[in-house]
Amino acid sequence: MNGLTAVPGIRVGHVSDLEGLTGCTVVRCEGAVAGVDVRGSATGTEEIDALQPGHVVPQIHAITLAGGSAFGLEAASGVRQYLEAQGIGFPTRAAKVPIVPAAIIYDLAIGNGRSRPTREMGHAAAKAAHAGPVEEGCVGAGTGATVGKVLGIEHAMKSGIGSHAMQLTPRVVVASLVVLNAWGDVRDPSTGRILAGARTSPHARDFAGAHVVIKRGAASAPFSRENTTLAVVATNAALTKVEATKLAQLAQLGLARTIFPVHTMADGDVAFALSLGKERAPLDALGVAAAESVAQAVVRAALLAKSLGGLPGLAG
Repeated sequence: MNGLTAVPGIRVGHVSDLEGLTGCTVVRCEGAVAGVDVRGSATGTEEIDALQPGHVVPQIHAITLAGGSAFGLEAASGVRQYLEAQGIGFPTRAAKVPIVPAAIIYDLAIGNGRSRPTREMGHAAAKAAHAGPVEEGCVGAGTGATVGKVLGIEHAMKSGIGSHAMQLTPRVVVASLVVLNAWGDVRDPSTGRILAGARTSPHARDFAGAHVVIKRGAASAPFSRENTTLAVVATNAALTKVEATKLAQLAQLGLARTIFPVHTMADGDVAFALSLGKERAPLDALGVAAAESVAQAVVRAALLAKSLGGLPGLAG
């Protein structure tokens, strides 16, 4: 399947800066009921309150994911610019206002730390969004993503974006997209084997085991809140904002099955959930599927990352 775009109405666009090693990814949904769940303690976000069940806005129009730390939130302005020009947004007396929640990862420690996603990049990613197969690996918001930083960036590995979809029933689809930028290691959920993570030395390919390092208090690098994994799950099943919020919470289980440790004080993990369509499915079944899909997207984000910025990737 096409990844996140397997859900009708979803379009995904990337803009990548392969010199500065940063970028942004736009998920256009243009009228989706949405929810969010924040588990990390080092988040950088915008318009998150619009997703709360008590908020007056009933739907959102896009999600912006970007590198650049807090500087990267500027990319969402370009997305709003593009959508307004298309006549898309929440109707008000004076204008249609696009509702575009955004979240960022910290990628300033790889590539050029002065390169950040801009308003123009956000505009270009929104314009480039399409319903075809989602491009994965070191693209968009995953261009500068890394994993396994518990011993410092020199011991880390390259990661990126992964996307996955599954057919829950003959009529219901659940899909996900993940930007993997974790402090901990990535493990295969079926075997528990470490796939990518903190290496014992900058030149080694054997793993130190982030959970072991943390328990021993042996991290050689200063503690830093420079990590975040972002997930977007979507379905064509009809959900309320309360149900979409619960789906986002259940989707976080996919991160917990694959990233060790996860949701730490050094991570800014955020999961979004989108509902487009009128199909029916039990919320718990959707949640089980969402967690499975997110776990597979995490694995793909590790497996499809190429070596960049002096860090090795599993895709060579």
